[in-house]
Amino acid sequence: MKKLVLVLAMALAGCMQTVPEQRPQVTAREQAELDARAKSAATRFQSVINRIEPVAEAECKRRTTGVNCDYQIVVDDQSPYENAFQTENSQGRPILAFTIPLLMNVRNNDELALIMGHEAAHHIHGHLEQKQGNALAGAILFGLIGAAAGVDATGLGADIGGRAYSKEFELQADKLGTVITKRAGYDPVRGAEYFVRVPDPGNRFLGTHPPNAQRIEVIKTAARG
Repeated sequence: MKKLVLVLAMALAGCMQTVPEQRPQVTAREQAELDARAKSAATRFQSVINRIEPVAEAECKRRTTGVNCDYQIVVDDQSPYENAFQTENSQGRPILAFTIPLLMNVRNNDELALIMGHEAAHHIHGHLEQKQGNALAGAILFGLIGAAAGVDATGLGADIGGRAYSKEFELQADKLGTVITKRAGYDPVRGAEYFVRVPDPGNRFLGTHPPNAQRIEVIKTAARG
């Protein structure tokens, strides 16, 4: 656990470095602030994993038969985009991957927990298998366009090509993701505030995703259940 937090903290800090040829070097104070943000993001990531993963695994086993429910949650340290996605490795193990920009930009544990629960829900519903024939070049997730780097940072050989889920699939994942988030002890309604900040689907690339307001309403309704 400590090693994962250390590696993530180093990666998060590294991604914020300036390029010497393009910008002045950061000051000691700025570097200290970046290191603090990185440590906070790394700690949040590990904390949320510790609570969401066992709940998601239990929910997966309860709702499915013959499905691999042993989630592995990893950092995609190659992609420059704010994104998260669900895929499987060559052995069929479900992988939930989160890019560094996303980990840096979520504001609290509830937001990250809801995103993580949403991705776990895609696996439980079997959405990836249902959409295997419609893989896109970029990872499209949570109403954001992000390009997965095509490289699994953990060396698991996972195929991390993006999949565009239908509006129905996204809302299903929002609903079940809310259940997982709530059962893990987080506040999914507070987590849904993430949607207030991200772009609302409205162009041809994001057209398969429901409006953010609709997703927030689905989350609120599921949270009351």
